[in-house]
Amino acid sequence: MQASDLPPSGGPSEDKTLFPLAPGEPPAGEPHAPLGRPRVQRADRQQVLMRAQALDELLPDDHPARLVWAYVEGLDLSRLYEPIRAVEGRAGREAIDPKILMALWLYATLEAVGSARQLDRLCQQHVAYEWICGGVSVNYHTLADFRTRHVEVLDELLTASVASRLHEGLVTLQRVSQDGMRVRASAGAASFRREPTLQECRVEAQQQVETLRKELEEDPGRCTKRQRAARQRAARERLQRIQRALAEMPKVQESKKPQDQEKARVSTTEPEARVMKMADGGFRPAHNVEFATDTASQVISGVEVVNTTDQGQLTPMVRQHQQRYGQAPGEVLVDGGFAKKEDIETVSAPAIGTTVYAPVQKPKDPQRDPHTPRPGDSPAVADWRVRMGTEPAKTIYKQRASTSECVNAIARNRGLQRFWVRGLEKVRAVALWYALAHNLVRAAALRAMAALRAEGCVATG
Repeated sequence: MQASDLPPSGGPSEDKTLFPLAPGEPPAGEPHAPLGRPRVQRADRQQVLMRAQALDELLPDDHPARLVWAYVEGLDLSRLYEPIRAVEGRAGREAIDPKILMALWLYATLEAVGSARQLDRLCQQHVAYEWICGGVSVNYHTLADFRTRHVEVLDELLTASVASRLHEGLVTLQRVSQDGMRVRASAGAASFRREPTLQECRVEAQQQVETLRKELEEDPGRCTKRQRAARQRAARERLQRIQRALAEMPKVQESKKPQDQEKARVSTTEPEARVMKMADGGFRPAHNVEFATDTASQVISGVEVVNTTDQGQLTPMVRQHQQRYGQAPGEVLVDGGFAKKEDIETVSAPAIGTTVYAPVQKPKDPQRDPHTPRPGDSPAVADWRVRMGTEPAKTIYKQRASTSECVNAIARNRGLQRFWVRGLEKVRAVALWYALAHNLVRAAALRAMAALRAEGCVATG
């Protein structure tokens, strides 16, 4: 633009704009006039996209799913491959690799996913689960069966994982903390029945099975084959649950006082569940999950599921460590619910040699010192009383809260609020999944800390 093209300066009608304004746009300094329709970028979901990208590129290198897969690849899962009937050289559909199912449930446990149906949906919608599947299709039936079918394998994997950490020096089992966590069972309070009612229910269930069988024999075309099989299965399973409830009744009656045995009740949906007092003070059907944890590493070293209180569970857990690792814990920290004299005497004997740290019950007489041995105490119980009155013992016992309480809270945050499976065997399988997932993460953290210490980046004191 030349100077001759510019408008003359001066005068009351001088135009100070260098370029012409768009229609409807007010000059600078003038009041804002109403504009036209806003121009925005709108979504166009009908456009065709072509992306040349591998599935492996969708997941960051430091994603937790990769950690889970690396852990699973290092496991000995030969027992899971033995039942597969599809082999090379023979016809038949290929089975899903057990490594995929193992990795899916470990990662799902870390992500607080406890439903097989939910996991099935995530395998189709979430990139991390898609990456684990690697193009292999799974369904919730297969996922649900795999989760609870291999209890012995899961138990062996827990032993192997802790034994490996012992070999690496990341775990010592010198001091172990044990605590019970009551988890809501898959049963309603209204499902509990007394023995006479259960007998009536069994008769009705048997009649229902027989009636259904006759109806199907008289009129086979009354429903489809699938509907017929579903009705028969439902009636048969109901009868089996009632029979299991009747089998559990004597155990419940033995746990009650003689005058209260007639009031004993068992659930018809989850016979092995018991009504327990929960952390909030309420009473609900539940299972008691026992975790034993190494205090130095927070690695879970023992798992058990019972339908009783914590009392009497100290000795079985210590013996479990002997069977798993060939050694008993040097010291064990438990709360007052475990403090049973017989257990203290058993685990303190030279054959086991475990020192017990548990609070001493307050005496009814406020004048009596609870840490003074009583006349009927055995040497092991007397030593326990005296020991718990010392300051070193009190300092050691404080580690229980930072170990067991912390591990229990982590399990709660990962979804261990309620069991959706039934039966102690299946419930124990779920508890083992939580222990394996927890130890997987702890092992990675412990190795990272060990590497930093080796480099001198972290103080060892």
